[in-house]
Amino acid sequence: MERGPTTARLTHVALPVHDVAASVAWYEEFTPLRLLMRREDALGQSAWIGMPDMVERPFIVVLVSLNADKHKGAQPMLAPFAHLGVEVPERGDVDAIAARGRDEGCLVWEPQDLPPPVGYVCALHDPDGNMVEFSHDQGVFAMVAEVWG
Repeated sequence: MERGPTTARLTHVALPVHDVAASVAWYEEFTPLRLLMRREDALGQSAWIGMPDMVERPFIVVLVSLNADKHKGAQPMLAPFAHLGVEVPERGDVDAIAARGRDEGCLVWEPQDLPPPVGYVCALHDPDGNMVEFSHDQGVFAMVAEVWG
């Protein structure tokens, strides 16, 4: 049985990447995103990654490597400040992610407290140089519950 939205919904963002497999591995290591589907055809490769617990309201990051763009190499789309944001439950989670990113050479912002509503954050670069922010106490969930809950 095919299911679809009952209203218009934002469902995905597409992010060009140089190496789909390397990007999937990175996102699975550092974020809660997991591989949903991979595909390859004459135009190139793609992978859908998302959060398995978002069945009712899915949002997917589509990693795309087009054959026509292979000669270009890594070209970050989310830089220098544009980023994907991941909110983590504990302040220590930000520190742990930053430590892993530091060890892997992809830490961009050291953990830091920023004024509300930003909270405690760090950021890493994915294999293509795209920025991924990790935050604690940013208040996204609280604001959604307050305004729309």
